[in-house]
Amino acid sequence: MRDTYSNIYLHIIFHTKNIEVPIEENDLPEVFRYIGGVIRSSSGTAYVVGGRSDHIHILTSLPHTISLSDFVRGIKANTSRWIKTIHPRYKNFSWQAGYGAFSVSESCKETVINYILNQKEHHKIVSAYDEYLLFLEKNGLLSTGVGASE
Repeated sequence: MRDTYSNIYLHIIFHTKNIEVPIEENDLPEVFRYIGGVIRSSSGTAYVVGGRSDHIHILTSLPHTISLSDFVRGIKANTSRWIKTIHPRYKNFSWQAGYGAFSVSESCKETVINYILNQKEHHKIVSAYDEYLLFLEKNGLLSTGVGASE
């Protein structure tokens, strides 16, 4: 084929490294916008970026020119470096090394967008830790049931 086409939607989740350095609520919208810009600069499409002070959810397309690990590494490295410039309280900010990336079908895209947009309400019921375990379990990556939060 002469041209390359792909349509790969991913729901990406990653967490802050230190609970002592959360992203403050009033800084979240700016962080979400910045992450969207990083994704666009990598030729991806950020359909929605959301989350809470300790973790981020992204629904994005994976550009066909970059591997998943390089794509996520670029998002995390650029935002971590930038977050440190927002305020001195973020001087020790960083993301955890790992991440979750889950495929999303075209038919589920709107459901995932709504889920990400409603993180504040969702986490009144389910902790971020339990939520992540559920994602792993639903995607066949964890075989044990979800227990109490650690």
